[in-house]
Amino acid sequence: MAKADLENTLYLDVPAGRVVIEMRPDVAPNHVAQIKALARKGFYDGIVFHRVIEGFMAQTGCPQGTGTGGSGKHIKAEFNREPHVRGTASMARSQNPDSADSQFFICFDDASFLDGQYTVWGKVTSGMEHIDAVKKGNPRDNGSVSNPDKIVKMQVAADAVPAKKPAAAKPKAAAQPKAEAVKKPAAKKPAAAKTEAKPKKATAPKKK
Repeated sequence: MAKADLENTLYLDVPAGRVVIEMRPDVAPNHVAQIKALARKGFYDGIVFHRVIEGFMAQTGCPQGTGTGGSGKHIKAEFNREPHVRGTASMARSQNPDSADSQFFICFDDASFLDGQYTVWGKVTSGMEHIDAVKKGNPRDNGSVSNPDKIVKMQVAADAVPAKKPAAAKPKAAAQPKAEAVKKPAAKKPAAAKTEAKPKKATAPKKK
């Protein structure tokens, strides 16, 4: 198995777990550079999945949470031959082909009708089930989501700090027995005579 290119791998943490995305600078170098630059600024952390359509895609990357915002830096289109299939990460845009900015979407299923019209920049390699679990929107309202799920954190894998392993507990030294002072034996007191209780008379059974 080929070793992952950590500089071109994204860790996308969502409420259900971690999603790993392999980026494609070979087909969309400017889009990949934009995504990485924004991720390194923490731009995506806390941003919602504002538009999620069952069987189609989950869209995020708008700081306003409405689909109308971005980072302010548009990118020229890099349309390519990569297909829009399950797990494809592609850039959202307006009707202007060169209007892509920070918003992107991940396909739940085949969406080949988008091929050649939106810039594919990556593909989910693990954790797609966590994208499946993102809260869905209202299909009658173009997938708009009420109280949407958020990106917990998005980072370039090369920047990720590995989880620290707990330090091994050091063996405790055996406790040394404490030296006890020799006590003088206490003088014994004469035992008090016990008062013996007199036997009680047996109660006669009552006749019924």
